[in-house]
Amino acid sequence: MTSARRHLPLVVASAALALLAGCARAVMTPPSVPPVAGMEEVGMASWYGAPHHGRRTSSGEVFDMNRLTAAHRTLPFGTRLLVTNRDTSQSAEVRVNDRGPFVEGRILDVSYAAGRLLGAVGPGVIPVRVRVLSLPARSSAGFEQPSLVNEARTSRAAR
Repeated sequence: MTSARRHLPLVVASAALALLAGCARAVMTPPSVPPVAGMEEVGMASWYGAPHHGRRTSSGEVFDMNRLTAAHRTLPFGTRLLVTNRDTSQSAEVRVNDRGPFVEGRILDVSYAAGRLLGAVGPGVIPVRVRVLSLPARSSAGFEQPSLVNEARTSRAAR
């Protein structure tokens, strides 16, 4: 038996393990402190648009790149945020409807519409301050009931 044949099972097993690891889902850890209105976070944000437009978000709604929405790792869906570009002071109010970003060093992904208002479309990644404006309302069953009225109004203004 040649050396190459002897190592073939090890190579095949390693390749299979690498493929399976690539299919693994990210594990979301709950925030160490429960979110409250007024809470702030500072870090880097990016934007996402056309490749995701029309696809389902983690919340189950269809992503519309022309609405003022965002992806955050742990905040509840429906949370309203004020995102401010720390370099330019441009700001946008967004609603969390997705999970992410899954890139180290980033705290938020915003939709194309929000990215445009924040001046992020050119640079791609910008320094931001994120302030929780409100947490989602809860129905009597405990499910989030985000208000879409304000989002529709602000989304039209962004166009």
